[in-house]
Amino acid sequence: MKIGCPKEIKPQEFRVGMTPNAAQEAVARGHEVIIETGAGMGSGFDNDAYIAAGARIVDTAAEVFATADMIVKVKEPQAGERKMLREGQLLFTYLHLAPDPDQTHDLLESGCTAIAYETVTDANGGLPLLAPMSEVAGRLAPQVGSWTLQKANGGRGVLMGGVPGVSPAKVVVIGGGVVGTHAAQVAAGMGADVTVLDRSLPRLRYLDDVFGGRFKNQYSTAGATAELIQEADMVIGAVLIPGAAAPKLVTRAQLSTMKPGAVLVDVAIDQGGCFETSKATTHADPIYEVDGIMHYCVANMPGAVARTSTIALGNATMPFMLALADKGWKQACQDDPHLLAGLNVHAGQLTYYAVGKALGIDVVSPNVVIKS
Repeated sequence: MKIGCPKEIKPQEFRVGMTPNAAQEAVARGHEVIIETGAGMGSGFDNDAYIAAGARIVDTAAEVFATADMIVKVKEPQAGERKMLREGQLLFTYLHLAPDPDQTHDLLESGCTAIAYETVTDANGGLPLLAPMSEVAGRLAPQVGSWTLQKANGGRGVLMGGVPGVSPAKVVVIGGGVVGTHAAQVAAGMGADVTVLDRSLPRLRYLDDVFGGRFKNQYSTAGATAELIQEADMVIGAVLIPGAAAPKLVTRAQLSTMKPGAVLVDVAIDQGGCFETSKATTHADPIYEVDGIMHYCVANMPGAVARTSTIALGNATMPFMLALADKGWKQACQDDPHLLAGLNVHAGQLTYYAVGKALGIDVVSPNVVIKS
């Protein structure tokens, strides 16, 4: 199979879809790897590293899309990239379709087959291709939130760990999954007073057992959230419903109950955000203010630490990428129901229920598609 990896073009996106190690593995199995020149530079991988791995370097993304049977990326294809997709081509990347009708319709119109990293599952009910970026984003959230809290950036001017005689920042993390757990760990490590909210009692027990009281936890209700955000210096939104639009857990009306200069960090912004006032921002212009509350809603947070993120993502995606290349997407999905869960689009048909529900589009079962 011809596997193509273009350079990411989303603003300030420095990750790359394939590492040289992944390229070497694919070439060793008899596949051809085509890399757009400079695609890995933002992650510290130059063209020579890919050439040494056996890949071929081409000058433009158009050459990659025109030549490759499978396109491997990081972020969802941008409008110009979607125009280069063709019928029968396989796209393997993050998609986050539920809040993005334009992308969804373009993918359907292209006739391509699209497998989304974020909906591939595992035997434990986890999301193995989303988890590494969730870990990165969770650990970044308190860092970027603490920066936003600085007075020069519009925040309250509160130090996360306080100092002797001065209380630390109060941080509320909504969601106790991968993102929330890592966010709470780092925020607590910075000395903040941290509370994690979650609706799963088993998960709350797990957090209490494993972290031994390093941070508090509480069952998540609308009332508990409303009460805690009133005293919070920082609220981190870390709620995920796989493949679906994120629920809105803090309304605009509630901003008036918060402390002026408090910070909202929305890690769920790729899925539409879990605060009513959230809108996607970039690393170049990451924060904005609504009703006196600072918002940090960068849609590709892990791109800020591109080398760490690229290697972590590549470690997770490589086995699936190789299976798709070795077997073809249909056989690979027949052999692995967890990979089949990643199928979102095929030949003009939507195949992921949560996306169809969010966008009002009819859905065809992926099991029907692979048997057709």
